[in-house]
Amino acid sequence: MKKDTMTGRERWLAVLKRQKPDRIPMDYWGTKEAGEKLMKHLRLPDMDSVFKKLRIDKPFWVSGKYNGPELKDGLDMYGFKFRRVAYGNGSYEEVANHPLAEFTSIEELRKNYVFPTADWFDYSHIKAEVEAHPDRIVQGGGSEPMLTYKYLRGDEQAFMDFIENPELMQYILDRLMEFSYQNTSRILEQAPGKINITYVAEDLGSQDDLLYSPAHIRQFLLPNMKKMMDLTHQNGGFVFTHTDGASRKMIPDLIDIGMDVLNPIQWNCKGMEIEGLKKDFGDKIIFHGAVDNQHCIPFGTPEEVRKEVKNNIEILGKNGGYILAPCHNIQVVGPSENVVALYEAGLEYGWN
Repeated sequence: MKKDTMTGRERWLAVLKRQKPDRIPMDYWGTKEAGEKLMKHLRLPDMDSVFKKLRIDKPFWVSGKYNGPELKDGLDMYGFKFRRVAYGNGSYEEVANHPLAEFTSIEELRKNYVFPTADWFDYSHIKAEVEAHPDRIVQGGGSEPMLTYKYLRGDEQAFMDFIENPELMQYILDRLMEFSYQNTSRILEQAPGKINITYVAEDLGSQDDLLYSPAHIRQFLLPNMKKMMDLTHQNGGFVFTHTDGASRKMIPDLIDIGMDVLNPIQWNCKGMEIEGLKKDFGDKIIFHGAVDNQHCIPFGTPEEVRKEVKNNIEILGKNGGYILAPCHNIQVVGPSENVVALYEAGLEYGWN
C-alpha cells in the first residue's frame, strides 16, 4: 500500500483549490450505532482510531458552547422536546412538539416567542481547538433554516405556509438565518482564515423530484443561503452544500449563488446519475459522497462496494474534483465489512 505524502488538511485543500492531491480524500458519515459496530469489528476503542486505521480524512468540527438562559422541562433553546424512536438495532431522536404550530401572525409571534441569539454561546475555545488539529480540515458554522422551520411548525403546516402564510414564513426563516449568520460570524472570527468549510444546507429533493417548487425555493430559501455563502467566501472558506435527493434542477441555481461542494450525490434518485452531473457541472463544483447508502453499502457485498467505489472514482474523480464518502450516514443495518471495503477500495483506486 502506498504511503500518504499529504495530511488530510492538505489533501482536502488541494481538491477544493483544483490542485492535484496525492490521493482522493475520504470522508466518513455514519450513525452512532454504525460507528460502534465498526469499532467492534476493527477492535478499536474510538472513531479517531478508526479514521487513522482506514486513513479517513475526517474534518474537525468546531462550534460554540451554549451558555444562554437555563433550559427547562426537557426543552432545547428552540423549545423543542425530543423523543427516541427505535428502528431495530438503533434509534433516532425525533422532534415531539412544534412550538410555533399555532401562531398565525408576526405580531403574535413577536409577543410570545424568543428566537435564539449568538449571545447565548461561548466561542472562546475555538482558536485553541483549531490549533490543536493542524493536520485536519476544519469545518464550522453554517445554516439549514428550513429544517428548523419544519420542526417549529410541523411538516404539514410548513408546506402549507408557502401558500397560506408566506409573510409569516419569511419572517421566521429570516430570524432563523439571523442566528445562523451571527453564530457563523463569531466562529469564523475566532480563527481567521483557518475555518475551511462552512455547511450551508437545505434538503431540496425527494427520491423522484424536488420537495418544493423551484419558484418557492428561489423566493424563500436561496436568498438566505446566498448570505451564508457570501460570508463564507469573505472569510476565505469553501461552501459545503448538503441537499438530499433528486435536486438536479436546482444545481445551477446553487452554483450561481456560490456553492463549492455538493453533497451527498444520491445517484439512485431521478436525474442524479453521476455521468451527467460530472459532464454538466464537473468544472464548477466539487462532488462529495456518492457511494450508495440505500442499497450497496447496507445490502451489497464487499466486492460490489469496491466496484462502486472504483466506478465513482473513475467518473467523478476524473481530472479531480471528488471527495469519496457514503451518500449520507452509514446505517447499523449494513455489515461492517462493506464499510471497510469502501475505504480500502478508496486507497487502492484513488491515487494520482
